[in-house]
Amino acid sequence: MSYTVIADSACDISGELLKKWNVKCIPLTFIFEGSGKVYSDYEISGAEFYQKMREGTVARTSAINVDAFLNSFEEELIRGRDVFYLAFSSGLSSTYSSACTAASELRERHPERIIRVVDSLAASAGYGLLLRLALDERDKGASVDEIADFCENLRDSICHWFTVDNLMYLRRGGRISATAAIAGSVLGIKPVLHVDDDGHLINMSKIRGRKAAIRALAQKYGELCDKKHPGKIYISHGDCEQDARELAGILKTEYGAKTDLVTNIGPVIGAHSGPGTLALFFIGTHK
Repeated sequence: MSYTVIADSACDISGELLKKWNVKCIPLTFIFEGSGKVYSDYEISGAEFYQKMREGTVARTSAINVDAFLNSFEEELIRGRDVFYLAFSSGLSSTYSSACTAASELRERHPERIIRVVDSLAASAGYGLLLRLALDERDKGASVDEIADFCENLRDSICHWFTVDNLMYLRRGGRISATAAIAGSVLGIKPVLHVDDDGHLINMSKIRGRKAAIRALAQKYGELCDKKHPGKIYISHGDCEQDARELAGILKTEYGAKTDLVTNIGPVIGAHSGPGTLALFFIGTHK
């Protein structure tokens, strides 16, 4: 193809798989408070990262800055290739805005090239799922403009449903109050959340107990999946693979639905949701 597909690490697709898919990846970064060392999203294993979180270490994340996009995009433009970048949700990060700023500057330097930047309005493997579907179009021969338009048309149908094991991480990120986090933890509440049409996290329901929360995710698939065109199913998890396999089993047994990919939630997403986060992504009749 005459263009390069670029994503960022908030898609929670492994670096190895992105390389296999022929996708260039720009990593987001984070630091552990008190360490001073900047890590890229792929620099530490999920098990090590979540163990540090369980021990009380706080991770602070950073969006991708304009300079990083200028360097990454221009490298492709100089090679004579157009650029399509699918970005982490603008509702959760300033990454998309930085990419737009870089693209605007580079269009002046390289007027002969096409640069398309699309807001996925998605996160974790929901973003990864939209990326994979876009790559399917690329592999069929879609142009850079066609693949960008495809993502803009499909992104509102990518359903994101997830639950967390520890409410304190949502409290730290300002998603719930301290009072609600403490009360919910005492009562064993496991909220079920989703990503709305603007790419923001929304608390949808309160479920008592982990098993019930896992089942509630599967029920959302039954309610919202596009039964005429069910498509792929992705599951991501924060160091709780057994729960991910349990969810996949429920989907298979109760809905005849095969899970296409189970993947780890990387540090940049996991820093805000915590260990034990479990997320389900699929194509729905609406988001």
